[in-house]
Amino acid sequence: MTEATPAPVYGSAVTRVEPFGVDHIPDNERHGTPSSQFFVWFAAGLNFPVILLGFSAAWFGLSFGAATAAIVVGAALGSLLMAVMSRMGVRLGVPQQIQARGPLGFFGNFLPVAYINVFAGIGWASVTVILGGKAFAELTHLPYWLCALALTAVELVVSVYGYNMINYLQRVLTYVLTPLFLLITVVAVARGGSLFKADPHADGYIGATGGWVTFGGWFLSFLVAWAPFASDYSRYLPDTPDVVGRTARYTGLGNFVTICWLGILGVVVGGSATSSDSITALHELAGPFAVPALLAVGLSALAQNFLNVYGGAISVQTLKVPVTRTQAVTAICLLAFAISLWGESGTEDKFKVFLNLTAYFIAPFAAVLLLDFYLGGRCDPARIPELYDRSRVLDWGFVAWAGGVAASVPFWQSSFYTGPFSTAYPGAGDLSMFVAGGVGAVLYLLTYRLKPLWVRGVPDGAAVVNEASVTVS
Repeated sequence: MTEATPAPVYGSAVTRVEPFGVDHIPDNERHGTPSSQFFVWFAAGLNFPVILLGFSAAWFGLSFGAATAAIVVGAALGSLLMAVMSRMGVRLGVPQQIQARGPLGFFGNFLPVAYINVFAGIGWASVTVILGGKAFAELTHLPYWLCALALTAVELVVSVYGYNMINYLQRVLTYVLTPLFLLITVVAVARGGSLFKADPHADGYIGATGGWVTFGGWFLSFLVAWAPFASDYSRYLPDTPDVVGRTARYTGLGNFVTICWLGILGVVVGGSATSSDSITALHELAGPFAVPALLAVGLSALAQNFLNVYGGAISVQTLKVPVTRTQAVTAICLLAFAISLWGESGTEDKFKVFLNLTAYFIAPFAAVLLLDFYLGGRCDPARIPELYDRSRVLDWGFVAWAGGVAASVPFWQSSFYTGPFSTAYPGAGDLSMFVAGGVGAVLYLLTYRLKPLWVRGVPDGAAVVNEASVTVS
């Protein structure tokens, strides 16, 4: 007699707190459609930091055409990466952070996840709270700290409810934000749009090629920064070939459209701005339409930070910190709010430094995960128990990741630190992310067939594929 499939505990209920954290999602809990990934990432991309990046085209002395081409190339490469990594979530049913235990080892995964996901989640949440809080403060004339606190409170509640509520609100925010950003686009082009030419006398000019590489790399970096979270929002989808393929296409499209759209809008706004502060510049340019423009920026902070806070909480649980998801969400929100008060001034410079540092560390991480999935056999669901096996302490993927990061240091190009290669050859642009990813990939290919670096005791992954002690909020 065939055993009946158990009824779902969570299902598609929007107002039920998600009971899963870093668990493998069982077949009876798989639900949703691939199109949900379009709304998740389209709404996340409708965000002012993307416009902020576009501001720098004129500073680099790029022409409008060159800046646009750099954005399109960077967005295309990043969207392809996101598309592929979202497929991994559907296939394996676990967060991206848990997948990294495969090539890096159970404990070898701790350091990159602690930096890349927890640090990045808190940092991105802080940056977005700053921009959203500034927009609402300028719109309402309330104190900045109060507006930032209100945003943080909403993000906390939604992230506690988890996956289904986030998916639902990302769809709602897509419908709300799209017309608002369309209005911003029309007004920006009509009131201040300019197809400016290249300017070799610009303050940030490092040569046509170097400026183009660095500028386009920022848009690629923006999506690379999302890569460790891509599977988090696709892991509940049913694992069928059709769903896997369509999920990749919807994810790639959602990312590509918004990054190109708002990046190019930032080029237009930046080329005609008279204020050095991005929110003030947008306010000035929008003129009589400043209210919907600032409202769009404020609400878009929610669309991005739902993902930052939720993904950061999953990362905390991946580190086996003995806290519930609710506690992790609360801690991340409080830290992000505190940092946003410190970082209220000089946002643009802090944002770019943070963007660079996360990309340098994430590029080799993503390269190792992709190669392990396709070449290392991680795409086989039968190997999922290995991801929960504590006896697999350390594997060669950690060496590949660390080697990629180390190799990139001489190429770093940032106000935080500039490496010797970038100092000697500034006209080459910022190659750090490409070096990090390339070296990480080569090291993985040289080592992935070797025996694991450190295995202790008897494998325990066959018995446990859930980590229930820290997953229920």
